[in-house]
Amino acid sequence: QVQLVESGGGMVQAGGSLRLSCAASGRTTSTYDMGWFRQAPGKEREFVAAITESGRSAYDGDSVKGRATISRDGPKNTVYLQMNPLKSEDTAVYYCAAKSYWGSPLERRASYDYWGQGTQVTVSS
Repeated sequence: QVQLVESGGGMVQAGGSLRLSCAASGRTTSTYDMGWFRQAPGKEREFVAAITESGRSAYDGDSVKGRATISRDGPKNTVYLQMNPLKSEDTAVYYCAAKSYWGSPLERRASYDYWGQGTQVTVSS
């Protein structure tokens, strides 16, 4: 079992930046692909970014490409999502996820085995 805990959310002004963290426990996630998803009120949960166990990263091209950076710290078993500059449409609950099967698509929710509880990000304009 893997437990994921997100942190770093809060209220930020448009144009600002933030870094979300996802700490994993219970089992090392160094061999897992890790992803960030978000869900805005009334919308479906959508893919934001992911990083493979080998360090390859992927981003949603429409919404955050060029503004987001995903990274991972193996020894700390932690994944980060840095976003800058933030826009009001980035307001959502952000979820961290982990998947053990490397062959499944990074951007698909169903690929992931474990999910965190989420952290709220509110961007004020």
